[in-house]
Amino acid sequence: MVKQTKSQRLREKMQTDIRYSKQTMLGSLPGRQKAEPSKAVMKKIEKHIEILAVTASIVEDELALKVVFRLVPSRTFFSTVTSDLYFDGEKIDSLRLRVLQGPLATDESEFSAVLDLTGIVAGKHILRAEMYELWDSGEKLSWTSSEATIDYVPVTREGKLIRVPIIRSTAGSGLDVVTDAEKRIYHEIDDQIKEELEGRRDPW
Repeated sequence: MVKQTKSQRLREKMQTDIRYSKQTMLGSLPGRQKAEPSKAVMKKIEKHIEILAVTASIVEDELALKVVFRLVPSRTFFSTVTSDLYFDGEKIDSLRLRVLQGPLATDESEFSAVLDLTGIVAGKHILRAEMYELWDSGEKLSWTSSEATIDYVPVTREGKLIRVPIIRSTAGSGLDVVTDAEKRIYHEIDDQIKEELEGRRDPW
């Protein structure tokens, strides 16, 4: 038996690889039977937001609002979502929710807001939460909404009535919540920094 040299073994391996490559190419020519791609690959991934619950509880003149939602197919497909809050059809705030990522993060999240009802007329009122992804073009994607109705009985009668409550605070679980007021502050700081940088530039 003739002992093969290292170069001969390498040559034989290359020849085998070439033959296999040609067979693979022939098998992919038109007229050959093709394996159908799996339905999982063919199916387009559709993103959407599911609001699971909108709950409200009142203690004296303070209302605690909680919104629980799920990001589909998973939170990794989202970076930021927006939630507009309405009271009796009037917008009271717009929250920017930065979706936190990480090994302990889940697809279900929640955020809450504490509202001051002082000065709101007694009776039934409707709270609505709208959620969506806001693109730079202004288009709202994955839009959804849900409502909750409250029956408000003021503890004391106020001389001055107001149409919408004041938001005292907001918080999020698995989210970084930025309110309209905070967004305005960020923009002001950003503009101020830009002006300072412009002032430091040397004149040409």
